[in-house]
This record gives sequence, C-alpha cells and structure tokens, in this order.
Amino acid sequence: MEGYQSEVAPEPAASEKPGSGFVRIIVDILEVLVLSVLLFLGINAVSARIRVDGHSMEPTMHNGEFVLVNKMAYKLGSPNIGDVIVFRYPRDPAQEYIKRVIGLPGDQIKVLNGLVYVNGKPLSEPYIASKPAYQTEWTVPQDSLFVLGDNRNNSSDSHSWGPLPLENVVGKALVVYWPPTQWGVLQAPKTASAAP
Repeated sequence: MEGYQSEVAPEPAASEKPGSGFVRIIVDILEVLVLSVLLFLGINAVSARIRVDGHSMEPTMHNGEFVLVNKMAYKLGSPNIGDVIVFRYPRDPAQEYIKRVIGLPGDQIKVLNGLVYVNGKPLSEPYIASKPAYQTEWTVPQDSLFVLGDNRNNSSDSHSWGPLPLENVVGKALVVYWPPTQWGVLQAPKTASAAP
C-alpha cells in the first residue's frame, strides 16, 4: 500500500549498568567537595574574618564584634590616614590587633595636650572615645605606619610600642557583620585627615 508509512519504533534505551547510579552520586559529592574547598581557599586568600577582643577601638567597634577584612586592599593600593587595619602585633605575631592608621611613612607624629599632630597639623578626630592623656613624638620610618586605637587611653598601640612594619599588615577592616544590630561599613572619615 502506497501512501502509508509506518512509524519507526524507537530503539530501547540502553539499560544502565548496575551500580552506575551510585557511582554518579559519589562523583557529584566529590565535585561539590572540591568546589567547596576551592571557594573556601579563594575567599580566604582575599578576605579574613576577625573578632574584636577588648575595648581599644571604642566607640567605633566593641568587644565581641566580628569584622570582615580585605586582605588585598594594600596589595592593590596604599594605606591612608584614618583607615582601620588589622595587623600582626610586632612583639607577638601570633596575635592580631585592629587599630586606626594615624601616620604614614616619613610622617612626623606628635601627641601633645590632648591633640594628635601629623606633620605639624592637628587631626580632627570625631571618632575617638576621649583625648589622649599622654604625650609622645615619633618619626614614622619608611615601610612602617603609626597606628592608634580610638579608645586612646585604653589601647596598646604605636604610642607605647612604636611604629608598625608594613609587612605585618593583614588588611583593611571593611564591615562589622556581627552582631546584626551593629552591622556597618567602616570608612575612614574625611575628617580624619590633618586639619588645615
């Protein structure tokens, strides 16, 4: 009979080998694990999470808060006065501290009569807990920073142990992310620069 064509019957699907579903599950799990490890390593290469211990950065940050740190910030740029940074404590590199940058390499720092002077100009610092009750004077060496805590009279910082080698800097603190009620971006205030 012309004009009529029969449909071609589909070929039966090849049956999977016994146990191949189990192998696929194992491969999927391994892929997820490898991807998770790569993501973890990648995120840790460019960022860190630290817990604030103590009261040296009050009122900006408080004891027990968690902060996200950009570890690439100073590989791609330079610190600025007013930046909040995390670094390895020069006297015990196993400890990490968090402080504010006050002086850059070559700067003359003087703390006198409750004011901080950078190269002879007083800093405007609305972020500090109270004016420093001490006096000190430093010239910041090359490849170093001068750092102070915002709670000036309750802080182990450059006024007591000296300039911070740049090689000790871990990164720039970006965000307080825990507890949620304290969430906020840490920006160097424009007023942190030397007053005219």
